[in-house]
Amino acid sequence: MTLTTLKDVYLDQLQDLWSANKQSLDAVTKLGRAAGDKELSEALIRGGTGISDGMEKIAEICNRHDINPSGEHCNGMEGLVKEAHAHVLEAEFGSDDVRDAMIITQYQRMVHYALAGYGCLVAFANRLDLDEDGAILQACLDETYDGDRVMTKIATGHVNKDAA
Repeated sequence: MTLTTLKDVYLDQLQDLWSANKQSLDAVTKLGRAAGDKELSEALIRGGTGISDGMEKIAEICNRHDINPSGEHCNGMEGLVKEAHAHVLEAEFGSDDVRDAMIITQYQRMVHYALAGYGCLVAFANRLDLDEDGAILQACLDETYDGDRVMTKIATGHVNKDAA
């Protein structure tokens, strides 16, 4: 599809972020199972729920614009998921604490990708006067930031100290 307007870019990026979320959901679920720290595991489970909720909201927006949410494949998230597999799920660690530090690293890389996607979509929706879309996407962006802050708190609170 030729992208000729900002709305074309917006619709393309909605599909791309839906794909990114879909790919990250499986990885986050596996990271949650691999975590040794209970607080971290629970935060990852909540993160997976948030990703699922975001996918549902993006799908609703896509449906309102008569596009299929699965119309794109996000190569960026594909790479980040491969990194999570290589650096956590397929790697060997000397301790659970060190693995947990790496889990947070890989999770936050995926989250930061999602933050960029949601941020761009909010800006596009607002510019296109798609107020309802913008409000929904802003809520997703805020929830994603909240999840990122939780991971930072867990990392700086005890996981990084325990891993050191």
